Parts: sequence; C-alpha cells; structure tokens
Amino acid sequence: MIQRLNEGEGARLRAIRIRALADAPDAFGTTLAEAEAWDDARWEQQVVALPTFVWHEPGADLGMVRGAPHDGDPEAGYLISLWVAPEARGRGVGAALVQAVVAWATAQGLRRLFLDVGARNQAAQALYQRLGFAVSGVTGTLPAPRERVCEVEMVLDLEKA
Repeated sequence: MIQRLNEGEGARLRAIRIRALADAPDAFGTTLAEAEAWDDARWEQQVVALPTFVWHEPGADLGMVRGAPHDGDPEAGYLISLWVAPEARGRGVGAALVQAVVAWATAQGLRRLFLDVGARNQAAQALYQRLGFAVSGVTGTLPAPRERVCEVEMVLDLEKA
C-alpha cells in the first residue's frame, strides 16, 4: 500500500533512505555517508519540502519515491529517489510508486515529468519506458565522488499520460 509521508515522519524517511543508499549506492546523488550525517531537522525538512511516497506492508517500508519541482521549468517536475527493497522487486511496487508521483505531478498542473537513471540500469530504464517515459538525449553524471556513474535523462509528457 502506498502512503505519503507527512510532517513528523522524518525518522521514517531517514530509515528507508539509509536502507536505499546502502543497497544501491550508485543510484542516488546523495552518498550514504552524507545522509547518515544529516540531523533530524534536515530529514524533517525533506519530508515537508518534497512529496514522498512509501510502499508499506505490515511491519516494513519496502520502497520509496519522491517528487520535486524542476529547477528551470515551472511546467515540469522531477521524479527522484525511486527505490524498491530487494524482497519487493518484481511485484509491481516500482510501477505503483512511479504512478504516485505521476498523479502528484498531474494534480500540480505540471506538463512534463523528468528523471535521471543510471545508464547501466537497464531494469529501471525498462520500467520507466513501460510507463511512458522516453529518453530525452540529455546525459550527465552523478556528483563527486561518483562522477564515473553516467545517467540518462528521461521525460514523460503528462498531457499524453
């Protein structure tokens, strides 16, 4: 079941994000060491600032994703931080989480939704393509110290979704 985190759930975000960073250190811009150093106020600020959706099953949070405003386009947003626990993969959790951000972006009146995905992460790229995202042609890398990790930008036209 998908739940949106609310103010006061910074510790919950921290727990799942730390697990995600430990599981897939080259999939995110933040490093595990950086995230572990954040104080409680920073985690709480993250919950308030970014719509965060969690896949919850009894006793466990097994996936997460967040939405974010686009830094240069008021009609666009970003899908960030998608992660599904290994024991929940292959069950449609990732697709459901992506759809939660698509619904958020649509409700915000956005027209496009962007994301960055590892160029070697074929499983994630295939998931996004199945959900209507297309490669934009823009590439980049993760920030230091993982500049070796190349990323591919993908975009979803929300007016056609």
